[in-house]
Amino acid sequence: MTELTRLTAADIAAKVAAKEVSAVEVTQAHLDRIAAVDHAVHAFLHVDTERALAAAKAVDDDVAAGRPAASPLAGVPLALKDVLTMQGAPTTCGSKILENWQPPYDATVTRRLLEAGVVILGKTNMDEFAMGSSTENSAYGPTRNPWDLDRIPGGSGGGSSAALAAFEAPLAIGTDTGGSIRQPGAVTGTVGVKPTYGTVSRFGLVAFSSSLDQAGPCARTVLDAALLHEVIAGHDPLDSTSIDAPVPPVVAAVREGATGDLKGVRVGVVTEFAGDGYETGVAAAFTAAVEQLRELGAEIIEVSCPSFDLALPAYYLIAPSEASSNLARFDAMRYGLRVGDDGTRSAEEVMSLTRAAGFGAEVKRRIMLGTYALSAGYYDAYYGSAQKVRTLIMRDFDAAFAKVDVLVSPTTPTTAFKIGERTADPMAMYRADLCTIPSNLAGNAALSVPCGLSDGLPVGLQIMSPALQDHRGYRVAAAYELARDAAQGGPLINRVPELEVVH
Repeated sequence: MTELTRLTAADIAAKVAAKEVSAVEVTQAHLDRIAAVDHAVHAFLHVDTERALAAAKAVDDDVAAGRPAASPLAGVPLALKDVLTMQGAPTTCGSKILENWQPPYDATVTRRLLEAGVVILGKTNMDEFAMGSSTENSAYGPTRNPWDLDRIPGGSGGGSSAALAAFEAPLAIGTDTGGSIRQPGAVTGTVGVKPTYGTVSRFGLVAFSSSLDQAGPCARTVLDAALLHEVIAGHDPLDSTSIDAPVPPVVAAVREGATGDLKGVRVGVVTEFAGDGYETGVAAAFTAAVEQLRELGAEIIEVSCPSFDLALPAYYLIAPSEASSNLARFDAMRYGLRVGDDGTRSAEEVMSLTRAAGFGAEVKRRIMLGTYALSAGYYDAYYGSAQKVRTLIMRDFDAAFAKVDVLVSPTTPTTAFKIGERTADPMAMYRADLCTIPSNLAGNAALSVPCGLSDGLPVGLQIMSPALQDHRGYRVAAAYELARDAAQGGPLINRVPELEVVH
């Protein structure tokens, strides 16, 4: 590992702009790191060496010509979750049904990254169609957690989080439908942010659950996440759910938080996210983090959100219902895999054979569950009732945010579990998203920041903010991060064990 791969994104951008290092050198260092360690981690499904180096050279040309930087992140490498389209590169969503598919257009997030001079290294592994909490559901094999290669890196965006923790990229993009940015961030000791729903475009994001999916930044520091957030956020007329509102001032909030002063900030501790089901070490790290916030001047208030206990079952009716509709487009007729088309079978037979071969077990499980929940005679009892619970959860958030500025909880009830440990127990897997799901159902902002270790594995602190008030969470996270590093002898990410390097 070189010093270049350990730099923060902010530091890389500053050094490139000051001509202390070239963007090509930085990019090559990260490509070399991927070549050296990704055999063990399997964070990437596709590495785009040629285009990455060309994009880096374009940044260097701008610097040499004295042209202003395209953004504060110009020249910084990034890993892109393989659920966002990128013209000329495969977009598989971790599924055999889209193996080798190359989309004819860029997602809005992808386009904004390219326009900002961000260097996209390649596409990262994920649970198939973002359905999972461990990245074990990828059709291309699991990703492994750099903290312990026998453990999961979270899901569905485990490839993005693992790339950060393995120092293969300083930035990544994830998507969060029920916790798929925050939970991987928590178990890999990185920062993961779910922005307010509708503030980052979903155009070109292959849909799992359209009312829940949200792309967001993944990084190793709160400032890097905020810088990336401001690059990808903003209104997009190509997305009918996009909010036409100013991007919350998240970078300014981080700079304010870095003063270490949280006087006047009211922090609500959600009482429903405590008690049984939380590992002892996770609960201890969370309690210590809350005390740290108190020492920074925050007022700590216990807040009850009674409907949060119903979030998990409501989510697992709403999300599969939307998935059963969205995934109907993978029918073997227009693009992607086609099985059994030998001229003797009907279109229906080809469709059935293709979907049987192309979709994995978890995707099939959720399609069946969602189709059942939407079927005649069951729609009101299941899907309709789940939407009513969603309204109750929104009301709980509204009542809580009338009393406090942000809410906090553990990000996930446990540290990273071992690969294979929960594959035979879907309910145990689903419970990994116990604390993250309410913010997806309500659409408000939430982030995860590392808050300590339990038996040598990272624990995450979740900070939830009202819709369009994302900057509140960033301020608290920045202040906490600074205090945590001072108290614990530096960034937690520096304690990731050395990986075996292939020369």
